[in-house]
Amino acid sequence: QVQLVESGGGLVQPGGSPRLSCAASGIIFSINSTAWYRQAPGKERDIVARISWSASNTYYANSVKDRFTISRDNAKNTVYLQMNSLKPEDTAVYYCRASIQGLPFWGQGTQVTVSS
Repeated sequence: QVQLVESGGGLVQPGGSPRLSCAASGIIFSINSTAWYRQAPGKERDIVARISWSASNTYYANSVKDRFTISRDNAKNTVYLQMNSLKPEDTAVYYCRASIQGLPFWGQGTQVTVSS
């Protein structure tokens, strides 16, 4: 069984810089790509960032470009999202998504609340 577990969320001050992590466990032979999505209450789930696992090609939503950085550790099957200069509008549940052996997997999500 493949499982994705996010961590690193919580209550953060505006301007804070938390780092989210997503660890994949189980029987894994290959990971094609991983991405971070977020969903605020009453809104759709939108992609935040994406990274491939072979060449580290990245994609960022315009709303987080130059503030967030996605990275991965192939040996640990872990993807990270470094979040900088957080704003209240960044408040959402952040979800990890991975394409593993041709199949999509989702984590349960981690709440990030930006408030003073």
